[in-house]
Amino acid sequence: ILSASAVGSMKEAIHPRDVVVPDQFIDRTQRRLATFFGEGIAAHVALADPICPETRRVLFEAAIGAGATAHDGGTYVCMEGPAFSTRAESQLYRSWGVDVIGMTNLTEAKLAREAEICYASLALVTDYDCWHEEEADVSVTGVLENLRANAALAAATLRATVLALPGKRTTCGCGDALLHAIITPADAITREARKRLGVLLDKYLPQ
Repeated sequence: ILSASAVGSMKEAIHPRDVVVPDQFIDRTQRRLATFFGEGIAAHVALADPICPETRRVLFEAAIGAGATAHDGGTYVCMEGPAFSTRAESQLYRSWGVDVIGMTNLTEAKLAREAEICYASLALVTDYDCWHEEEADVSVTGVLENLRANAALAAATLRATVLALPGKRTTCGCGDALLHAIITPADAITREARKRLGVLLDKYLPQ
């Protein structure tokens, strides 16, 4: 899975219309379902490195090739939204050393890992959130203007990434994320849970 989304910059050196290819997340969401599990089955995937390293590397190289001012790696703080940050929140996140802020990617990354799908994200910087004293506070108008300016670059980056991705995964481990993650014994998994999650579980559970 390749995602592209608008983000705010939390650092002076990351400018609007730059792109960031993050490798870490901080979760500040509150109301989102971020797992396929529960309701009869428990599983805990490893998420220490939430982005597929192989896919991320190809995405970053494609962004450079497309002419982007691209930043290799970084921490994306995922806020709940839909309102933008308060100034106090923005300053708090900056004190944590994060690179960008957005409202979407982390839940996607968690679900992709549970589904054993490689995931990487192209973060398109549209603004400085509201921490920057010399820049206008974030607005929908400004976000959309900068997002449209980067649309062609993003499309070129994603096309190049798709063409350059290897046919098979080699060392990332995303394809085996559930191998040691399923906690519930096979004989305790209900028929309903097995049916609902069969697409994820069948390769690990006896028929």
